[in-house]
Amino acid sequence: MIARNVAQRVFAPSVRPFTIMVGTIVVLGLLDRGTGYFFSVGTIFSVMQLFATLGLVALGLGLSMLIREFDLSVSGMVGLAGCIAVMTGGTHPWLGALLGVGAGLFGGLLQGLIMTRLSLSSVGVTLGGLLTLQGLTYVLTDNQTISYPNMAVALGLNAPLAGLFSARSAAALAVFAVAALAMHYTRLGRDVIATGSDRRASRIAGLNTDRVVIGVFAASGASSALAGVLLSYSLGAASPVALSDVLGPAAAAAIVGGVSVVGGRGSPMGIAAGVLTLCILSSGLSAIGVAPYVHDLVTGAILLVIAVLDAPDLARRITTWRLDRAERRQRNALAGTSS
Repeated sequence: MIARNVAQRVFAPSVRPFTIMVGTIVVLGLLDRGTGYFFSVGTIFSVMQLFATLGLVALGLGLSMLIREFDLSVSGMVGLAGCIAVMTGGTHPWLGALLGVGAGLFGGLLQGLIMTRLSLSSVGVTLGGLLTLQGLTYVLTDNQTISYPNMAVALGLNAPLAGLFSARSAAALAVFAVAALAMHYTRLGRDVIATGSDRRASRIAGLNTDRVVIGVFAASGASSALAGVLLSYSLGAASPVALSDVLGPAAAAAIVGGVSVVGGRGSPMGIAAGVLTLCILSSGLSAIGVAPYVHDLVTGAILLVIAVLDAPDLARRITTWRLDRAERRQRNALAGTSS
């Protein structure tokens, strides 16, 4: 009974992302007993560098999933914002960063307005947004990689802090901290969860769900744009095809992080744990010399397990089985007492 209760708590949806992350660290640590590469400072720094980019995109996408929507345009936001920042922030990096993030904020805001005013699906609108953003990026760059002349900024963003972080990863962690505090301690967080749980009931209760949707998509655009700005600055270049395949890993990270595909469940800290799990897998498997394709296989297996655990039919069958077993035990106990 005690073991079952512990298992239920450990694999509860709110705790599961951290359980998976810790389990990943333990397994990779056991596989790397001979070399020690996995727990080296270089591997940890690599994990945090990956987190700096994937984390901000997964956060934006995860917020949209919390309200039962799906922002397909995040990868387009990353590319466009990075190119805008590099093209305008050579002399004044902050100006380029503001323009890049502002473009993402405006793009998300516009998509949210279109969805709410015309009652359109987020998939159709954001798919159109993705293609539009990619087209704008190609036009701005003439389909060329653009170099960033201010190498002092690039070196500063990638410089190790305490050997484990960089300014880029520290900025991503700060964004997650702000999002977590806002979701947990403000009315905004409650409104987001309510909108994703039951939008119709939330409207009846007086919640302006359209405003929540618009705000979430604006935040998603800004978060993804910040990822593009920081990455392009740190690389000293921007490309129209940079991170065009980030959507899949970001969605996987959000799901591993406990965000429900039907909305209403998840948290920024859970998303952070999901992102760290994928980054640990990527850097850890590389550190111990495993082929890159194994990362995709392991990630797919984790997602399959999560899908099975979240399946409503499975939960109902397990509950029915437990009730039947308890009923049989009670009948056997009564039969033994009567005899």
